[in-house]
Amino acid sequence: MSTSNALGQESQEHNTQEHPIGLYLKIWVLLFVLSTLSYMVDYMQLQGYLRWTLIIIFMLLKAGLIVAVFMHMMWERLALIYAILLPPLCLLVLIGLMAIEADYTILMRYDFFGR
Repeated sequence: MSTSNALGQESQEHNTQEHPIGLYLKIWVLLFVLSTLSYMVDYMQLQGYLRWTLIIIFMLLKAGLIVAVFMHMMWERLALIYAILLPPLCLLVLIGLMAIEADYTILMRYDFFGR
């Protein structure tokens, strides 16, 4: 009886996955650098589309690193990754299409009604 218990504990030990602490420290430093760059956008007083583009890029990079490493998505199956990441990606595409449609609609209104 003790032999099977020892084998059961041994199989459970082999199923766990440990990641090196160095990986987490590197990601933490990279997140710190990306946050510093994000704050530098405000410090340098960048304006307009450049400012918002840089802020969104840094935000998405930080969120991607957190999801990939700290939420262990990097080590998950591809089907689970698709199930979690594809719906927000589709929403972003639809939001982009709606923004283009909104610009077209406002331009048509200006054209029809005059400015």
